[in-house]
Amino acid sequence: MPQSENLTRIGSTVKISLDKVRDRISGALIKKISSNPRATVMDYKMTDGGGVGVVVKLVDGTKNWFFDNEIGRG
Repeated sequence: MPQSENLTRIGSTVKISLDKVRDRISGALIKKISSNPRATVMDYKMTDGGGVGVVVKLVDGTKNWFFDNEIGRG
C-alpha cells in the first residue's frame, strides 16, 4: 500500500490524464474531461487490489474516482 506521503493531498488541484482513462469511462465523462481536465481531490478510495485511488470533483461539480497513476499534479 502506498505511503501516506505519496498520496495526493485532499484539496489539491489535479489534471486527469484522458489517455490513461479513456478505455474505462463513459463518453459523457470523456467529453467533460476533454473540455476541462482539472479537478479537486476530495477524498481517497480503497481499490480492490489494496491500492488507493482518489475521489475528485470536476469543475461541473460531479465527483468521480481515479487511480493515482491516472492523474497528474496541477
